[in-house]
Formats: sequence, C-alpha cells, structure tokens
Amino acid sequence: MSPDNNQTGELVDTGSLKINVSNLMENFPVSDALVQISRTDTAAVIDELTTNASGQTPEIDLKTPPLDYSLDPSGGKPYSEYTLNVIANGFQPVIVEGVQLLPASTALQNINMLQTGNIPVESPRSYLIGPHTLWGIFPPKIPESEVKELPFPSGLVVLPQPVVPEFVVVHLGAPTDNSAQNVWVAFKDYIKNVASCEIYSTWPVQSLRANILAIISFTLNRVFSEWYRGKGFNFTITNSTAFDQSFMNGRNFYEDISTVVDDIFTTYVTRPNIFQPLLTQYCDGVRTQCVGRGMEQWGSKDLGDQGFDALSILRIYYGSDVYLTNAEKVEGVPISYPGYTLQVGSTGEPVRTIQQQLNAISNNYPAIAKQRVDGVYGENTADVVRIFQEVFNLPVTGVVDFATWYAISNIYVAVTGIAGPIL
Repeated sequence: MSPDNNQTGELVDTGSLKINVSNLMENFPVSDALVQISRTDTAAVIDELTTNASGQTPEIDLKTPPLDYSLDPSGGKPYSEYTLNVIANGFQPVIVEGVQLLPASTALQNINMLQTGNIPVESPRSYLIGPHTLWGIFPPKIPESEVKELPFPSGLVVLPQPVVPEFVVVHLGAPTDNSAQNVWVAFKDYIKNVASCEIYSTWPVQSLRANILAIISFTLNRVFSEWYRGKGFNFTITNSTAFDQSFMNGRNFYEDISTVVDDIFTTYVTRPNIFQPLLTQYCDGVRTQCVGRGMEQWGSKDLGDQGFDALSILRIYYGSDVYLTNAEKVEGVPISYPGYTLQVGSTGEPVRTIQQQLNAISNNYPAIAKQRVDGVYGENTADVVRIFQEVFNLPVTGVVDFATWYAISNIYVAVTGIAGPIL
C-alpha cells in the first residue's frame, strides 16, 4: 500500500472537478488556458484540460476515498488532493496545491489570473490549501457571548439593521498577528469557502442548511456589531478557528454547498427582541466540544440522517426560541429581488432589468447571447437564462428565482466595473 493510501485510504470512488478561469482585474473569462492536473503527492500530470470561451474546463472525474469516510468521524481521510497548474498566454501562471475532492460531489475551483501583457512572468501565484477542519488539527473556538452589547449610536455601529455586505475583509491569522494578510472576499464566496472548510458536502441537505445558516449568522453578527473594527482592527473577521471560522484563500467550493448558499445567503438565526444575528458558535462534537450553546457538526449530520429539518436542528443546539429571518438589504446590487420568480409569461420592469444585465454580461461572456430588452419574458429570455445558469454553475431551470437574480446582479456588477477586483 502506498504512503498516500495509508493516509487517505483506497481511492475506490470518484468525485468531479470543474475549473473556472477568469481575469483578476477586468472580470472576463480566460479562454484557451491550459490546466494541468496532478495528484498532490506526485509530480506526474494525470490530465490536461483547456478552457472554453466562458473560461470553463470540461467536468472531469477523479479518484477519491470511499464515500463512507465522509459520513463517519471514525473513518479515514475522506478526500483526495490534487494540484492544478494553470497557464495562459499573457497571464501570470497560477498553482493551487491541495484541491480537495470528495466522493459523489462536484468541486468548483475558481482561478483568478493576473494579466501581464508582453512582460513574461515565470514565477506563479501559488495557493496552498490546508487540511479540512474535520480532518486536520485546529484550535477550538474560544467561547463568547452569542449576543453582543452594541455601542451607542455615536459609536462605530452605523447599520440601522442587519444587511448582507458586498465584501467581507478576512484577516488570514489571529487578530493580533500584524504580519497576516487581509483579503477582500465577496460575501457569498466567503460563506461557500467557510462551509467547504467546515463541513462535508456529502452530508444530508438539511444538515448542510443548518450548518450554513450558522455560518451566515456568525458572519453577520461580526458585520453588524463591527466586532473587530470596534477594537481598532481594519478587518471584518479572521480565519482563526480559535476566534472565528476557517477560511482558506483560494480553495475550491462544492456544488451542493454552493447551491444552498445561493438559496439562503440573506437568512440568519436570531432570537426574539435581540435585533441582531446570533453569534452561532459550533464545534465538531468529536475532537472538540462546544462550551455553552453550540452546534455539534457531526451531531447535526446524524440529525439530518434522522430526518430533522434545518430549523429543528438549530433549535436542538441553540434553543427552542431561535427563528430564521432575512436581511432586507443586500449591498452592492443595483436592484433587490422583486420577491417573485420570473419565468415565461412574466412582464414588467424586473424582466427588463434582467434582460439589460444579461446583455451587459454577454459583452464578457460571448456564450450568453444578447436579447431584445422589451420587458417580456419569452422563450428567448428563458434560453439566455439557461446559458447563464450553466456558465455560472446554477441549477439550469430557465427561470429567475432568488438565487439566479442575485447571481446575475453580482456578475453584472463585476463585469461593468461597479465593484473592484477580489484578490
């Protein structure tokens, strides 16, 4: 048995990998990029892929450990690790080491490349992805009060109500580590990253939802209370599990997790009369135990297996009085979701908005055809929406629901330059 199999187990199952390559500064896809894939423990290239006009590679199946490993804390290492070497003419190469593939799951790896023009750059931008928190050794969360005492209105808190921020500034270290880097991350991408670091996408969907709701609520509490900025720091949250949640800059998401986040990213956990998202602390429940109220991640997986829904799981750990509510405002989007699904037969200004935004996106993504902006949701608009959903890894339905509305808005903001690049 090889050293890798001693650590990871026999690679008897498969997972899928999809890679999206884009220009870091100008938010357009990078076509004809070469992606070389190798096992992280070897130097041998096992496959090479090339990106299409939308900056996407074909989906590829790769070997993983058995599915059972990710469903039982006593199992072996549940994921296999791959290294990606991405090369494109006129761009600085990128290497991502440690891309984690789980069985029966699709991993989504976004690669942002820096354009160099005619200046050759041989040294790559490199990302080294550390172990998953359910597998590696991480410090347990230092317990805090789940409800924060807010300063007077003259203080640093200026938000009249919880809002979903456009970006989260993540400090890649402990709060007092002045050498650690700060990175700006789009809010949904931050939640997807943390969830992919903290739980396994192979778990029941209601377990995924419960854990993601806890991650969202924890994050929005930090945002709303200006927890770190109120202490003189220039960031929103850290990636230290002793203080906050795990975040690994440059890591892959999982499609199942991404879909849940897109559906519920404005929803958070709270209690009556506290007017803030709850600081929903959690632990794995096996190697680390929660002090006070906190969700046990492995326990939430078992409850999902037993048929509990997400809110019931949350109430078991945080108390019977917690409930779910939604932030009314999402920063950084031109127009909020109208509150109803747009589909064939819909008419009006929301349809016109979507048509205009998709036309702007098509300037960067030629696979998305331009359409007439007439405020009428016909079959042509439905076809364009389907292509958008396919390009941006959404369920392909041809209708604009909550998740698709905000995905279109976010990409529109990115390609029109309303938002800056995310490093």
